[in-house]
Amino acid sequence: MDTLIQIIIATFLVSLISFVGIIALANKNILNKFLVTIIAFASGALIGSAFLHLIPEASEKLSYFSVSSLVLSGFVLFFLIEKGLHWRHCHEGKCKIHPFSYLILAGDTVHNFLDGLIIAASFIISPAIGLTSTIAIALHEIPQEIGDFGVLIYGGMKKRKALFLNFLVALTAVLGGVLGFFLKSVNSISTFILPVAAGGFIYIASSDLLPELKKEIRFRKSLLDVIIFLIGIALMLIL
Repeated sequence: MDTLIQIIIATFLVSLISFVGIIALANKNILNKFLVTIIAFASGALIGSAFLHLIPEASEKLSYFSVSSLVLSGFVLFFLIEKGLHWRHCHEGKCKIHPFSYLILAGDTVHNFLDGLIIAASFIISPAIGLTSTIAIALHEIPQEIGDFGVLIYGGMKKRKALFLNFLVALTAVLGGVLGFFLKSVNSISTFILPVAAGGFIYIASSDLLPELKKEIRFRKSLLDVIIFLIGIALMLIL
C-alpha cells in the first residue's frame, strides 16, 4: 500500500498546480491586459501537446491508420459536443459562457486522468521513476494550467468559478492514479484515449482559440501573438 499512498500524494500535488490561476486573481488589470496573449500561449500549448506528446506516444503502440482515425474521431467528437453545448446554452442568442470553455474542461479531464495513469505506472516500476515522472508532468502542467485558466475567463466564466472548476478537473489525476494502481490493465486503454484527446485539443485550438487571434489587425500586436503562440509550442517540445 506504500506505493498507492505515493501515487495519491504525487497526483494530488500535481492537481494543486491548477491553482496557478490564483496569480491572475491577484491583479485583474494585468489579466485583462494580457488575456489575448494568454490565449495565444494556450493555443500553442494545446497544439504542441497534441502533436509532440499525445500523438507520438500513441504511435508507439498503434498503427498510423489507427492513430489518425482516433485523432479524427476526437476532432469530430469535440465538434459535436460543442454544437450540443451551443444549442443547449446559446440557442436564444448571446452566450453567457462560450461552449469552448466547457470543451477545455472536458479535454483537461481526459488529459489529467491520463497523467494519473502515467504516474501510477511509473511508481509501480519504482519510486525513483515515479518521482521523475511526477516532476516532468508538473512542469508540463504549469504553463498549460495558466493557459487553460485564461481560456475559461476569456470564454465568460467568473474567475473564482474558473479556478474551482479547474481544480475539480485536475483532481481526475488522482482518480487516474488510483485506477492505474488497482487495474493495471487500464494503462493499455490510455493508448486509445491519447489520440482522441489529441483530436480534441487540436479542435479547441484551431476552431475556438486561433480565430480569436485573427481578429487583431495591428501588426506589432499580431506579431507578438504569433511569437507567443510559437513559444507555447516550443515549451511543449522542451518539456
